[in-house]
Amino acid sequence: MLNSLSGRFLILTAVFVMLAEVLIFVPSIARFREEFLLTRLERAQIASLVLLADEEVNPDLQEELLRNAGVFNVVMRRNETRQLVLSSPVPRPISETYDLRNAPAFTLIRDAMTRLTTPEDQVIRVIGQPVRMGGLLIEVTLETDDLRAAMIDYGLRILWLSLVISVFTAVLLFWAVQYFLVRPIRRVVGNMQAYAEAPEDVHRVIAPSSGIRELREAEETLQTLQTQLTSALKQKEHLAQLGGAVAKVSHDLRNILTSAQLFTDRIEMSEDPGVKRMAPKLVNSLTRAIHLCEATLAYGKAEEPGPTLAQVRFADIVADVIDSERLSAGKFDISFAEDVPADMVLRADAEQLYRVIANLVRNARQAIVNTGNPGEISVMADEDERAWIIRVADTGPGLPAKALEHLFKPFQGGATKGGTGLGLTIAQDLVRGHGGSLSLEHSDETGTSFCITLPKGNLTDVS
Repeated sequence: MLNSLSGRFLILTAVFVMLAEVLIFVPSIARFREEFLLTRLERAQIASLVLLADEEVNPDLQEELLRNAGVFNVVMRRNETRQLVLSSPVPRPISETYDLRNAPAFTLIRDAMTRLTTPEDQVIRVIGQPVRMGGLLIEVTLETDDLRAAMIDYGLRILWLSLVISVFTAVLLFWAVQYFLVRPIRRVVGNMQAYAEAPEDVHRVIAPSSGIRELREAEETLQTLQTQLTSALKQKEHLAQLGGAVAKVSHDLRNILTSAQLFTDRIEMSEDPGVKRMAPKLVNSLTRAIHLCEATLAYGKAEEPGPTLAQVRFADIVADVIDSERLSAGKFDISFAEDVPADMVLRADAEQLYRVIANLVRNARQAIVNTGNPGEISVMADEDERAWIIRVADTGPGLPAKALEHLFKPFQGGATKGGTGLGLTIAQDLVRGHGGSLSLEHSDETGTSFCITLPKGNLTDVS
């Protein structure tokens, strides 16, 4: 019960009702004590009227009057003189004197609590105002035994009444919470569980029906979320099917284009002027088409394996990439610079790291070649206590505005004409697989610089 909403609500309700009753009990018991003492004063005043009417009252009658009034002595002040009207032997000395005339609430509560916590029987003096203008003052002495017993009896009756009220109220509130809150919440939870089993089934989307405003808002929000998720799952399913078809087409198209490229190599050897003029354009078109197919196939591999981390010399990877790009650049005036410590060892997947550096250097080479002006591409590496930091920079024209706006987005962030934007996306995914980050440091008319940060692991020396 303690782990359920309704059970905790039931217990808290009972506790709070009892607390409220306790707050009511304290002033109530103080009021009861005051009324008890005022009643004794009133009885004593009535008993004293007999003596005032007839001064010849025998001792037996006085004793009976005092016993009926529940006091030992009665003192009246009608004018300026105090008069002992009725008296009898007092069994013990007077312990306390209480003046009920204009007594503040705090004093009444304090005296009542003191009496409840004092089990010893005492004799007290009580001073009050006579009723119906019967004098200036009336004073009596009495024992506290009957007073404390009456207060305890009254307190127990209040306690039982409070207990009954709290239990009855708690049960009613428990039923109300079960009906108005717990049942609707369980219905929402049940719908969520059913929807989780088949989120693509639109019939499992919740239909808001609660009459409680807050729960209604929660149901409507859940309905919107489930509807959007179902639509997104259907869209992803369609995209996955489309991606599979595109991958198959790209695979076969790449093979066809590769064969066509072999034929164009022979066409380039023709001496016909027209063929010589058109062959390079044909070769470039076929090359771009092959690159597009390869990039599409690489990006479409949802089963891209994670990196196999090993200790690799980064200088060897950079040298391989630059050698390949030098061949691709041909006679174009591009210089390549390497600022990589020869003994730098990284913990990475050598093949995937090669693809990352190759993508960045290739993009830089293509950007410089498209300008028709000479340029420089540099690969720099450094390290600190926590990570290896690699920078690939060029002196090209900088990334166009569209590429900057859609950086790292597939098919949107192409930096060159005819580019797909997959190179940067693939590079970023591969770096993330290593737990690192790929970011653009700057890109303007002076050039572009990318920064790769790879977190360090435990390394041992490589011979």
